[in-house]
Amino acid sequence: MSRWGKRLCAALLCAALLVAMGAQEARAAVYWGSRGTQVRQVQQKLKQWGYYDGAVDGIFGQATYDAVVLFQRRNGLTADGVVGTNTLNALGISGAPVSAVAASTSTSNSYASDVELLARLIHGEARGEPYVGMVAVGAVVLNRVKSSKFPNTIAGVIYQSGAFDAVSDGQINLTPGEQSRRAARDALNGWDPTGGCLYYYNPATATSKWIWTREVRLNIGEHSFAV
Repeated sequence: MSRWGKRLCAALLCAALLVAMGAQEARAAVYWGSRGTQVRQVQQKLKQWGYYDGAVDGIFGQATYDAVVLFQRRNGLTADGVVGTNTLNALGISGAPVSAVAASTSTSNSYASDVELLARLIHGEARGEPYVGMVAVGAVVLNRVKSSKFPNTIAGVIYQSGAFDAVSDGQINLTPGEQSRRAARDALNGWDPTGGCLYYYNPATATSKWIWTREVRLNIGEHSFAV
């Protein structure tokens, strides 16, 4: 076979591999705070089926979250308010095939989104705490993701109803500093100063009687970390 023929065969093989890899759908999850075309598609479907009566504006806020949770509950899905692959399928929203390069980019974008969302939670819950305490707050979120007791996504854990004061009082929407982002990356990279804790609270301000029944494993700054 000529050199040109070998190059052509290699190019065709490469193209075939990319097509095969691209046959798998890669759709990024959308959740509270997301914006864009996919959010608009979700809102349109929910509105069409009577779950949502707000504006189809491509902004994932409280009304969209409530509609998604209601849809998930009524359709046997995990009611975490996160529109991932299963919820998209249930809504009848299909994703276009993507190439391996696009899939890699999607994974990179997903990690960046996780860092930003976790950093916002850390900023809202633990700014002013020792750095290790900031990482610990992020680690608690990730420990919940791994636990069968909680939603299995970062967004699902953070936006679970009543889970975090920073969500309830709106501090989740503040712009995090670089220290909060670094703490989020450290937590995502596996640093867990808590040793597997699922809860934390400030003993000076906690009002929940239930949280006091948890076994405290350690204290960092003003927070007690418990299981």
